[in-house]
Amino acid sequence: MKDYRPAPDLLQDRVILVTGAGSGIGRAVATAYAAHGATLVLLGPVLRELEATYDAIEQAGHPQPAIFEMDLAEAGPAEVHGMAASIGQHLGRLDGLVHNAALLPYLSRIDDYDPEDWERVLRINLTAPFLLTQACLPLLRQAPDASILFTTDKVGRRGRAYWGAYGVSKAGLDNLMQILADETEKDGRIRANAIDPGPVRSDLRIRIYPAQDPSTWAAPEDILGPYLFLMGPDSAGVTGRIWPPDGKMP
Repeated sequence: MKDYRPAPDLLQDRVILVTGAGSGIGRAVATAYAAHGATLVLLGPVLRELEATYDAIEQAGHPQPAIFEMDLAEAGPAEVHGMAASIGQHLGRLDGLVHNAALLPYLSRIDDYDPEDWERVLRINLTAPFLLTQACLPLLRQAPDASILFTTDKVGRRGRAYWGAYGVSKAGLDNLMQILADETEKDGRIRANAIDPGPVRSDLRIRIYPAQDPSTWAAPEDILGPYLFLMGPDSAGVTGRIWPPDGKMP
């Protein structure tokens, strides 16, 4: 994927919703999509971070994005359906959805895991992507070539000690993606895939691995190939896949 060279207009005139767009991978994905012609819907819980992404996109001369300040731990069906309706009303369409927002508060034994934290992690990492996807599916079905991407992690495919609710949520997210891909494959209008970006320099990883040198991890801007490929028309027909960090299709 490092050799992938997307066309400058790869995502021209597409409308794409990105969660966790205020920082890290989400911000990098959003700005890259805007640079390739897309109109972004930026979703996250911290308005000042979303505004920073908005300003970066606007100052670069890319299409003006929209902002939705939303705490996925608190948002229910009414809120996400209202957001989807607003996208339809003001932007007229939705061509892509990137589930990137995630919570990993700490590593812990199951013995010691706080039940409230468990519920919050599952709410943000798994339930919210389900609710957002369900709310956006009618809009996505109107697009000629829609793509839904989930950011995953290898601990979801092989459970590891201390990863708790985060590992469980990523396993569920992979399964949700595969179910969705299977349900939508026949009509060919919606593709669903997951991307495991590997170790990336982010606030989440720095907090979990404080003793490691962040400069040894990839920058968010260095792992965008799969996100561009799987969102654009070059990946037509590719669905139900989990893209690993080495960039080779399984």
